[in-house]
Amino acid sequence: MRKSLFAKVLSLVCLLLLAVSGAFAQFKSQEVSEEDGVPVLIKHLPDWENARNRAVHTNNVNDLRDALSARPILDLIYFAGGTEAVTAPYDAGKLLIIEYTTPQASIEADNLFKQRLAEIPQNPLTLYRRIGNYNAFVFDVTNEAAANALLDQVKYEKTVQWLGEDPFYQQKAERFFAIRAADIFLSTSFIIVGGMGVAVVTGICVGLVFFRMREQERASMTAFSDAGGMTRLNLDELAEMPVSKRLLGE
Repeated sequence: MRKSLFAKVLSLVCLLLLAVSGAFAQFKSQEVSEEDGVPVLIKHLPDWENARNRAVHTNNVNDLRDALSARPILDLIYFAGGTEAVTAPYDAGKLLIIEYTTPQASIEADNLFKQRLAEIPQNPLTLYRRIGNYNAFVFDVTNEAAANALLDQVKYEKTVQWLGEDPFYQQKAERFFAIRAADIFLSTSFIIVGGMGVAVVTGICVGLVFFRMREQERASMTAFSDAGGMTRLNLDELAEMPVSKRLLGE
């Protein structure tokens, strides 16, 4: 009897400790920088070194409501499977970046966000853009151009490295081979066509120069000669007689 009661009390204490530790546990990001331990999502904020002091990084929608106030669009955000978000105020508005772990989840959320933004009036203006697996908002826009420039600074830079053999290696190799073969074919075709074009243009230029030279040579003649300047007997007396001064004496 005492053992069963002790076991129940011990179980109750363990549950209380787990609840307390879960309530006070700090949110841990899925990806942190190896250099300084800062979550990667925070580093993708524009001017993150200054913005990090006023940024809110969370995986809880209630934290976003506290930072951004109650907005209908926040009801569509579901933090599941490692989804994270970060928000920070800027001069152009309040920036919110939501990172989904898969492109499919980001695309589904993108459709929901666009539909909701089209249904509700935007006053003040809210800008939205999908950037990779990031779904980014700028709330309470004060300057639309500045808000768009703020979204332009958000870059999705993620790489996937396989611990073992890449299962998509063959597909990538085939694609690389096809692209490289197409590049070689196009470059070879351009070289051949370009070489032929250069040869034709060079031939035409050389022919024109040679033709002009022959025309000038023919124009300088005072009498016609069908021998083209070759030595011939002057039987028809049509060729010029040589100057006697240049002839050898008898």
